[in-house]
Amino acid sequence: MSNETIAVVGTGNMGHAVGRALRTHGHRVVTALAGRSDHSRELAELAGIEDAGDLTAVMRESDLVLSILPPDAAADFANAAADAMAAAQSTPAFVDCNAVSPDTATGVAQTISAAGAPFVDVGIIGGAPSETSVPRFYASGPDVQRVSVLDGKGIKVMAMGGEIGEASAIKMCYAALTKGTWALHTAVLIAAERLGVTTPLIAAFEHSQQSTLEQMRARVPWIASDAGRWIGEMEEIAATFAGAGAPTGFHDGAAEIFRLLAMTALAEETREHHDKSRTLDQAIDIFAEALTPRPAAE
Repeated sequence: MSNETIAVVGTGNMGHAVGRALRTHGHRVVTALAGRSDHSRELAELAGIEDAGDLTAVMRESDLVLSILPPDAAADFANAAADAMAAAQSTPAFVDCNAVSPDTATGVAQTISAAGAPFVDVGIIGGAPSETSVPRFYASGPDVQRVSVLDGKGIKVMAMGGEIGEASAIKMCYAALTKGTWALHTAVLIAAERLGVTTPLIAAFEHSQQSTLEQMRARVPWIASDAGRWIGEMEEIAATFAGAGAPTGFHDGAAEIFRLLAMTALAEETREHHDKSRTLDQAIDIFAEALTPRPAAE
């Protein structure tokens, strides 16, 4: 139904773009901005997303609720949403779109199901909806049909099986590669800078790893603006790997890399407002300086 009201909480880089795409396709889109950052408020306004006031109003007015938050906020928001459903005496379908482990998704599902609402597990793969980007919403669970309304509206819905956790699992494995690789690139360059071999290492990359070096130059100078959000995602990936009996150390280490980057001045930038002239060398110098003290010279 094109006239369904859809709630998007929160309205960060992905959430506001999803809301904008749904509005473009005829939906009323609402959120609750109380306690949200100035950046999220600005993005919600730019996307034309209505502020319903509080979560109780959101639950009362919505047919579908999309939770698009940092992973460490997923469980707390589910608890708050369940309380708001009870207060509103309304149980809209709840869609957890967060980058969380299958176990975390299952816990959120239990909270929402106890409130009497349908639940869908979604893992988002791809960039925010735009003229050049159509993210895939991998969806699983017994109520997966609830998200079919999103398909073709700046979003491609990929229905999986009926088991909650499947969609989260594919998101975790995908992000383990992409963001895990970016963390590895950054760690390699920080180590090289601290060891004083950056120049010959870059020359070696230019000789035999040109595509990797291009990826480093395209991503690493601006990675700090997302680092704070990705700490929890790496921890959720490590938990996912632990549940699968796979080693967790790599992504625990990736979380440490993002924790380091989140402490630098570059973390104060946003995707929309960062220094586009910054070079890879300049960024790595800043990241390396965040590690103190430097190793003593032999």
